[in-house]
Amino acid sequence: MGDQKQEEVITSIKGFDQNWQCRGFQFEIGKTYEHEGKVEACKGGFHAIEGYPLEVFDYYPPASSKFASVEQSGDLSREGEDSKVASRKITLKAELNFHGLIKAAIEYTFSRANPVDKETPAFSDKENGAASSTGDYGAASSTGNRGAASSTGNRGAASSTGNRGAASSTGDYGAASSTGYQGAASSTGKNSVAMASGYAGRAMGADGCAIFLVYRDDDYNIVHARAAIVGRDGIKAGVYYQLEADGEFVEAAEQ
Repeated sequence: MGDQKQEEVITSIKGFDQNWQCRGFQFEIGKTYEHEGKVEACKGGFHAIEGYPLEVFDYYPPASSKFASVEQSGDLSREGEDSKVASRKITLKAELNFHGLIKAAIEYTFSRANPVDKETPAFSDKENGAASSTGDYGAASSTGNRGAASSTGNRGAASSTGNRGAASSTGDYGAASSTGYQGAASSTGKNSVAMASGYAGRAMGADGCAIFLVYRDDDYNIVHARAAIVGRDGIKAGVYYQLEADGEFVEAAEQ
């Protein structure tokens, strides 16, 4: 017998709503599913992001969604420059939290970056950029659209200024700032602060952390600005919030 062609298997990122559903289909971590019918990108099959991980935010916003690392196999379909891939089979390997997504984005970016010269390994990715700071008192800044900035050391700072950007601070006394359109800021270390000041921004913190939000009208004028301490006045830990038109905090809804 001749050699059989090995089935292509790719690792991707997939987004879901808060109930682990996508377009009404119920998923569960650790399970494999098979699509019946035609597999075609954007039309049929199970879809996930093969390229830059944070492109998943184009379909599932970071503040109100769940994400997982998945394996796709069987029939695969790609279309144009879109990094979405449709597959016949999909296996949900592991849930990815906000920090896990940023870590994946950083690894993706650096795996494709080239040093400017042998002595100065500088990296550049204006769109879909990722920045990471792991030492104490460190700073990470991402300025491109769909960028990600992560600071894990104590007293660190993470800043994301591009549209749909994400900033995460996990060290104690840290600060996360997101100023772009539909940006998300997360601060989970002790006594840390998360600020989202762009249009339709979202912020989340651990118990005892502070969150700061603004509400902008359709002309991007600041109408309201409010701060809160997580764990007080009904503000829950680990939940993303945004401001409504009346200036009140509300749990971030899916878009």
